[in-house]
Amino acid sequence: MTQFTLSGDGTALLWTGDGEYLRIEPWGANSVRVRSARMHPVDDTAWALRERPDPEGFSIDIDGEADTATVTNGEIVVKARARHWWNGCQGYEAFVCRLSFHRKDGTLLFEETGEGGSLNLRARTYRPITGGDHDVTVSFLAPKDEHLYGMGEYQQDTLDLKGCTLELAHRNSQASVPFVVSSAGYGFLWNNPAIGQVDFAANQTRWNARSSRQLDYWVTAGGTPAQIERQYADATGHAPVMPEWGLGFWQCKLRYWNQEQLLETVRGFKRRGIPLDLVVIDFFHWPRMGDFRFEDEFWPDPKAMCDELHAMGVKLMVSVWPQVALTSENYVELKSRNLLVRPERGEDIAMMAWEPCTFIDATNPATREYVWDKCRRNYADLGVDAFWLDEAEPEYGSYDFENWRYHAGPNEQVGNIYPVEYNRGFYEGQRDMGREGEIVNLTRCAWAGSQRYGALVWSGDVGSTFRDLKAQITCAIHMGMAGIPWFTTDMGGFHNGDIESEEFRELFIRWAQFSCFLPVMRNHGNRSLAAPEHTRDQMTPLDKAHEAILYEEGALKEMVRAKDGTPRFYSGADNEPWSMGEDVERILVKYIRIREAMRPYTRELFDQAHTEGQPLVRGLFYEFPDDPDAADINDEYMFGPDLLVAPVTRAGATSRTVYLPGGPDTTWTNLHDGTTHPGGTRTNADAPLDVIPVYARNNQHHNLTKTI
Repeated sequence: MTQFTLSGDGTALLWTGDGEYLRIEPWGANSVRVRSARMHPVDDTAWALRERPDPEGFSIDIDGEADTATVTNGEIVVKARARHWWNGCQGYEAFVCRLSFHRKDGTLLFEETGEGGSLNLRARTYRPITGGDHDVTVSFLAPKDEHLYGMGEYQQDTLDLKGCTLELAHRNSQASVPFVVSSAGYGFLWNNPAIGQVDFAANQTRWNARSSRQLDYWVTAGGTPAQIERQYADATGHAPVMPEWGLGFWQCKLRYWNQEQLLETVRGFKRRGIPLDLVVIDFFHWPRMGDFRFEDEFWPDPKAMCDELHAMGVKLMVSVWPQVALTSENYVELKSRNLLVRPERGEDIAMMAWEPCTFIDATNPATREYVWDKCRRNYADLGVDAFWLDEAEPEYGSYDFENWRYHAGPNEQVGNIYPVEYNRGFYEGQRDMGREGEIVNLTRCAWAGSQRYGALVWSGDVGSTFRDLKAQITCAIHMGMAGIPWFTTDMGGFHNGDIESEEFRELFIRWAQFSCFLPVMRNHGNRSLAAPEHTRDQMTPLDKAHEAILYEEGALKEMVRAKDGTPRFYSGADNEPWSMGEDVERILVKYIRIREAMRPYTRELFDQAHTEGQPLVRGLFYEFPDDPDAADINDEYMFGPDLLVAPVTRAGATSRTVYLPGGPDTTWTNLHDGTTHPGGTRTNADAPLDVIPVYARNNQHHNLTKTI
């Protein structure tokens, strides 16, 4: 008797045995979804996936005699082989169903690991958690020579992920987005927001969720990375339309601490004729964390401020944190309505950010509604255009993932969904205000599906070193391959860049050049200056209590005080284009103007992201999948299909080697000196301090020649 059956509507293959319920079904073009659960039928939770499209052109064939079944959906074929036998060692009947994934032409993509003879292994394992669900693992045999890209943002400069082990969890500057693309011609989504780990080892690929109700993954087959990304976007959602003000230059510093300071900064851009699309008001503009409003003393008329900014043609973004101080005017109501994250044990304090705080529970629809209502009335209705959704991991003071519980479930089971839901609340609120087509929210974290909620992900609080700069190249490539096309970084890095240091000024220039060729060009960082010795002597006991926060090593000791003498968070050193001398200003403004000149091209790239799911930042392999030398180059990238960008990532360097991919039909034009080079070659590019090597493919965008 066969162990295979069909679902009631005939669109899914089912197998049962030894307590396991397995479901395989077509899910979009050339794609399938696989779910498995122990001792209960699979749940219908969507997680990253959108609603299943109506299956078309698929077939499910069951051979009851051979105990095999085949699911064919376009270019992907799943073969299932069931068997049962008397296991003499166990003394009872054993059941197993092994899956393999193929192209329609019969080429094996990957397959589940086997039993290993006397090893008696299982590809799908469920380790029980006492009193709860399961620690779930699935293991596959994958091509040893495949190259893997995606998975989101990990602070490393490794491009090919084959051989890597990655934590499936979010941290400040780490966004785990569990979609990976293989050069063998498939994409794999681990559709499970649990804390866990993936191993892309030579002998097996192994996905693990530390606590889960079921196994859930989605596989798509495609002939090119572009096809795979398109099918992934169709399954999980497309990025919205990027508004025009997302294409230019964005200005920020650690924090502008009052209304007049912010307005005078923007007036300074206008006096100097420097293009500016958006300015940012960062954290601690509120009375207490979680108040979700401006502090009146420092921001007396937000609507008038927004009106003046808009009259100058500049949009305003305001930071919102998911943290709520125990002293916030909203804390009691939030806690009484169960709208906050809850610890499993211990004190109910998730992080110290100036004072003890906890987090809103973004997985609760009622929380999202409450927070958005506050932000609409106190920000959006006054003219604020966009939001900076910081701390979106969320960033616990200690990443004890097992100690937190959400409305959606325990953190270990669902925690990675948090940034999606945090962004969702603001996106849906802005959409309901009629702002569709104008929604961009900067966020420090993402998971699969975040792109559909207007999430512009930045790489977090990274260091101000050339090593960190190089790592941002691979972060940008991998985020795009993970289906998150909108990406940016803190220009110059975040931590303690000294604006009076020549070493930092060089790094800042090189980072600004890199930022010019990112989806969003954005200046931000915690800039520092040497501290006056007498400052510490002027500190009150309260100041000293906040010393660890206010006075980071090397930071500017700039105490901001209210009229009553109470302290506020420091403002940080200046961070405007003119803050680091004439040379830095000249070079930065040069690249701001190049960014302006690229608007038509950048618009095309954002439109491709919206309609086709294509990343703006692409590894060389993306456009040249047949060039083996392009597979693992980690310090160059394509900005769209036409521009090859080779940032300078070494201090003191005035030239660098550049690999130009392709074959004899491809030519590359150096946009600095106009020289032309054939594909498949290496060249030494001149790169004085004001130049980043950029090459145009087949003489595209020649209007930029000699401006770079």
